[in-house]
Amino acid sequence: MANEVHDERHRQISDGWVRAGIFGVSDGLVTNISLILGFAGANPGHNVVRLAGLAGLVAGGFSMASGEYLSMRAQKELLEYEIDIERKSLADSPEAEQEELRNLFIARGIDGELAERLSTDLMRDPDLALRTHTREELGIDPSATGSPWRAAISSLAAFSAGAFVPLLPWLWSASGNEVLWSILFAAIGSAAVGGAIGWFTRRGIVRWALRQTFIAAMAAAVTFGVGRLVGS
Repeated sequence: MANEVHDERHRQISDGWVRAGIFGVSDGLVTNISLILGFAGANPGHNVVRLAGLAGLVAGGFSMASGEYLSMRAQKELLEYEIDIERKSLADSPEAEQEELRNLFIARGIDGELAERLSTDLMRDPDLALRTHTREELGIDPSATGSPWRAAISSLAAFSAGAFVPLLPWLWSASGNEVLWSILFAAIGSAAVGGAIGWFTRRGIVRWALRQTFIAAMAAAVTFGVGRLVGS
C-alpha cells in the first residue's frame, strides 16, 4: 500500500567486531576440542589433558586477540593514509576533484547535467565531499574504518568462550567419561554457533549448524587419531 511506512534497518557490522566474534568462538571450539582430544587420544592422564585444555584456551585467546588487533590496526592505518591523500587532494585541487566526481557520477549512469549539479553541491561541504570521494573511489566511509581494540577484545572473549565449552568436563569431573562429555559439549556448542551464524546471515540455521558441527568433528577426529597413534 502507498501509505505503508518503509522500515529498513541495518546492523552495524563494518568495524570488524562481528567477524572477530564469530571467527573467535568458532575457532575456540574447534581448536580446543581438537587439542583436548589429541591429548586424550594419547591417554596421558586427566591432569595433563586438563592442563593442555587450559593452556590452549589462554594461549589461543591472547594469540587471536593480538593477531586481530595488529591486523585491524594495520588496515585502519592504511585506510586513514588513503583518506588523508584524498583530503589533501580536495584541498589542493578542488576543481580537478570536482571534475573527477562528475565523471564518476556519469560513469554510474547519471545524466551529465545532473552530475554537474551534484558534484558542485557536494564540493561545497568539505566533509561531505571527502565522504563521497572516499566512498566512490575507495569504497570506504571515513567514519567507519574499524576499531582494533574492539575487534581484539571481541576475539579474546569469543575464543575463550568457545574454548571453554569442551574443557568444562575436565574441570568438574574425573569419572573417566570426560572425552564423551567433551565431544557432546563441543557438538552442541558447534551446532549453536553454526545456527547463530545461519540466523545472523539469513542463510539457513540448520545448514550452518550441520556445517559447523561437521567441520569441528573432522578436526577433532583427526587430532584424536594422531594422539592415539603417537601415544601408542
